[in-house]
Amino acid sequence: MTRSARPIRYRKITGTARKRIGDRMKKQYEKGASIQALAESVGRSYVFVRTVLLKAGTTLRSHGGPRRANRT
Repeated sequence: MTRSARPIRYRKITGTARKRIGDRMKKQYEKGASIQALAESVGRSYVFVRTVLLKAGTTLRSHGGPRRANRT
């Protein structure tokens, strides 16, 4: 039985390749791209992108927009 190639989404990215993708995503994130948009563009999960951004030394923005006023 032959092993089929793993889809790109599930291939492990390590070493220099991971650093390169992290640096690229860091630049895009700092220009305003969201983590979710980056995840969709590279075919990876939100958690993967967030982890790579943190390893690249990115300061993450806070979640979501401004809070809504309390309803009474």
